[in-house]
Amino acid sequence: MSALRLPKIYAVVFLVFGLVFVFSGLVINFFQLCSLALWPLNKNLYRKVNCRLTHSFWSQLVVLLEWWSGSEFNLFTDQDSVDKIGKKQAIVIFNHTFEIDLLCFLTLCERYGMLGSSRVLVKKELLYVPVIGWITYFNGNIFCKRKWEEDKHDLVEGLSGLAHYPEPWGFLLCCEGTRFTKEKHRISMQVAESKGLPKLKYHLLPRSKGFTTVVQCLREKASAIYDVTLNFGGRQNPTLLGLIRREKYKADMYFRRIPLEEIPLDDNEIAKWLHELYQEKDVLQEFYNQTGIFPGKQIICSRRPWDLLNVSFWATITLFALFKLALGVFLSGSLLLTLTFFGFSGGAFFGIQRLVGVTEIEKGSSYGNQKFQKKE
Repeated sequence: MSALRLPKIYAVVFLVFGLVFVFSGLVINFFQLCSLALWPLNKNLYRKVNCRLTHSFWSQLVVLLEWWSGSEFNLFTDQDSVDKIGKKQAIVIFNHTFEIDLLCFLTLCERYGMLGSSRVLVKKELLYVPVIGWITYFNGNIFCKRKWEEDKHDLVEGLSGLAHYPEPWGFLLCCEGTRFTKEKHRISMQVAESKGLPKLKYHLLPRSKGFTTVVQCLREKASAIYDVTLNFGGRQNPTLLGLIRREKYKADMYFRRIPLEEIPLDDNEIAKWLHELYQEKDVLQEFYNQTGIFPGKQIICSRRPWDLLNVSFWATITLFALFKLALGVFLSGSLLLTLTFFGFSGGAFFGIQRLVGVTEIEKGSSYGNQKFQKKE
């Protein structure tokens, strides 16, 4: 859905939130650029500063999900696993199915103190997205071209740097390689059939090369794998624009902690283990669709006020600056300045809409479709 079709009040909210998000991001980008001076003096201090700046940026999306839309966020797990989240480094496996699944990952990280320190393996195209790509770069995330021959070296080099980060982190992997669609699923299951692998109903065939490399590189640094399976109550299909419209979603996550010493040592055995894991995730999704819950103890994650204060801070600065700018333009009596101001506002609206378009499934990448399909 286009932002242009939003009711007027929500179109205003969309514009205001977008302006605050982009303005704060540009300011944070500036401070990140300045922080480069710390790198030759104290690398750990540089990393800590960027962790805090990254937290301040991404926590705005957590506020949108929980405080503005009022969406619920629940974990299904055991208490022992919950007590260990965020205490040590971990590899996080997450299904990539919904438009806002990464927002749910951010919320999970925020709850357990890993929002600024978490890292993601992301497509290189994101690097060229203003604000978001730059923040992702400064915080030490790893970019891939989705060409294994070229990506392996960058992945190994990037993972070696994680050993030096001073705070617990989670390294996110969407092992399916791309967001789930019916067409990608159909092609993926053709590949599964050709390889003699069991077919999946709710997931794409996981890509094992990257996962195997991550496990082998982080075996001495990470303590566990966090396997997270996400679904939404009532078979909801959540969207970012839905959050703007204050549509309330119920995000449920099945979470299990798997000690890394339980993962096989051999590459082929690791790949086999990953495929078996996704078969189990498929069973979990089937169970959820039939019952409306995941197995395990339900833990309701309470909202924390820090993120709301953070957004209030950025909103105050942004709106005050915009108010002074608008007042100065209109008092000047200059037609040219007035037209420039409205042109800037319109451009900002459509620019923000393009950023939102990055999350929309129908505008997602064609990676995984027939034309670009490459069997591992």
